[in-house]
Amino acid sequence: MDNKKIAVIGGGSWGTALSLHLAEKFEQINLWVYEQELCDIILKERENKWFLPGILLPQNIIPDTSIKKVLHNQTVIVLVVPTPKIRDITNQLKSFVNAETLIINGSKGIENDTLIPCHKIIEDSLNIQCKIATISGPTFAKEVATKMPSALLAASDSPDTTKIIQKMFSSNNMKVFTTTDIMGVEIGGALKNVIAIATGICDGLKLGFNTRAALITRGLVEIARIGTELGSKPETFYGLSGLGDLVLTCTGDLSRNRQLGVQLGQGKPLKEITKSMRMIAEGISTVKSAHQLIQKLNIQASIMEETYKVIYENKSPHQALNDVMEIEISKEFLGIKGLI
Repeated sequence: MDNKKIAVIGGGSWGTALSLHLAEKFEQINLWVYEQELCDIILKERENKWFLPGILLPQNIIPDTSIKKVLHNQTVIVLVVPTPKIRDITNQLKSFVNAETLIINGSKGIENDTLIPCHKIIEDSLNIQCKIATISGPTFAKEVATKMPSALLAASDSPDTTKIIQKMFSSNNMKVFTTTDIMGVEIGGALKNVIAIATGICDGLKLGFNTRAALITRGLVEIARIGTELGSKPETFYGLSGLGDLVLTCTGDLSRNRQLGVQLGQGKPLKEITKSMRMIAEGISTVKSAHQLIQKLNIQASIMEETYKVIYENKSPHQALNDVMEIEISKEFLGIKGLI
C-alpha cells in the first residue's frame, strides 16, 4: 500500500470526516458523492455544506459522482454508505475489485432479513477474494474533522490487514487499536444505535440520569448477549466498539440516534422527525434487525424489544419504559457466554 491515492465511497458526514483525516497522509482522496448538487457545492466552495458544514476541505479531496472515476486504479476503498445501500453500492464495485484490493467498511448496521453485519454484506455481494476490514469506535464525524483526539478500532480476520489499517489511520490526533473480532466490532457498532434511541427516549421523557445510566448498562448486556451468541468475544463489547461507542452515542448531543429518541420521548411522530433529518439515523433500520435477531436467537433483550415496539408498533414510550421496568432480572450478566 502506498500513500498516493485512496477512494472514499460516501459523501456524508462520516465519509467526509474520514476524507479529511486521510488527506494529511495521502496525496489524493477520491470522494464519491451520490448527489450531483452536493458534489458541485464541494467543488466550488470546498465545503460539505449539507453534512459537515463550516469545515473547509483541502484541494487534494476530489469529489465526483462517477464511481468509475473515483475507483480508477485504486487499491484501497473506504466504504461509508448507509447499511441498506451497501449491497447495491458493492455490486457497483465488482469490476474494480481484485485480490489486491482492500475494502475498509466504515458503516454501522445489520441488514434486515439476512441479519448479517456490514463485512458479511460486502463478502456476499462481491463474491471475490479480497481484503475486507472494518473501522469502528466512539467517533463523532465533526470531532474527527476538527482534529479532536479520538480512538478507532481496526478489525479484520487477518492481523496483517489490521496492522496496515492501523498505520494508515494513525496520527497525532487518532489512536488506532486492532482486533481480529470483526463480528463483535460490527455487532457492537450497530446495536448501540438501538440503545441510543432508547436512551434518548428516556431523556425526552425527562427521567433523569439514573435511568440513563441503567439503560446504558443494561443495554450493553443485551448487545453482548446477542454478540456472543453470534460467536463474538465477550471482551470486545467492553472496548472501543462496544462500551466506548455506546456511551458516546447515548450521551452525546451530536448523536442522530439519541436525538431521534429524545424527540420520540417528547411525543413527536416518527415520520415528522425523520422528515426533518437530512442524515439518516441508522438505528431505525437496525431496530428491525435487532428484533429479528432476538426472535431468531431466543434472547432476552427487553430494551431492544420495547424500542422496536415504539418505532414499528406505535407503542407509547412511557408505557414501553414501564414494561421494561417490570421484567425480572435474576443475574446481571445472565446469558452472556464467558461472563457468568
